[in-house]
Amino acid sequence: MKYFLTLHAMKRIILITGGTRSGKSAEAEHMALSLSATPVYLATARVWDEEFRQRVRLHQARRGPCWTNIEEEKQLSRHDFTGRVVLIDCVTLWLTNFFFDLHDADKALQEAKDEFCRLTNQDATFIFVTNEIGSGGVSTDALQRQFTDLQGFMNQFIASQADEVVLMVSGIAVKIKGA
Repeated sequence: MKYFLTLHAMKRIILITGGTRSGKSAEAEHMALSLSATPVYLATARVWDEEFRQRVRLHQARRGPCWTNIEEEKQLSRHDFTGRVVLIDCVTLWLTNFFFDLHDADKALQEAKDEFCRLTNQDATFIFVTNEIGSGGVSTDALQRQFTDLQGFMNQFIASQADEVVLMVSGIAVKIKGA
């Protein structure tokens, strides 16, 4: 059964996490559409090569005309989402933008946390998609280890603020926090 939020929605934060190709984005899109007939898709990716451009096109093709699509690499809070359902896809790519612009994991984490707080201070429903990149073991590459730590700390921060957390495993949603 679908229900739609009114323009006077309460603030709500939902985190959907999991591994690569676990079904995170599809689950988030389904959830957003169950909450609103006209959700917002806030894409955080920088397109750096042709293969990634194709991934973006596949995501865009999956969504219909009912979506408001916004491309925003870092400053998510500059948009007014009051009363809306907003799907942010994804935290990993968003953090990548901070990490490579600042060249410092600690500064990147603090800037991302600050921006997260500014964004989620709005009276809206936010559905964040993120990756569990640390589940695959420890990398031999120092830069990758730094980013994995950054991602893990940011995921913990968002989960601590979230009303609901869903873990995607092989296309199956497993609720790990909230109603």
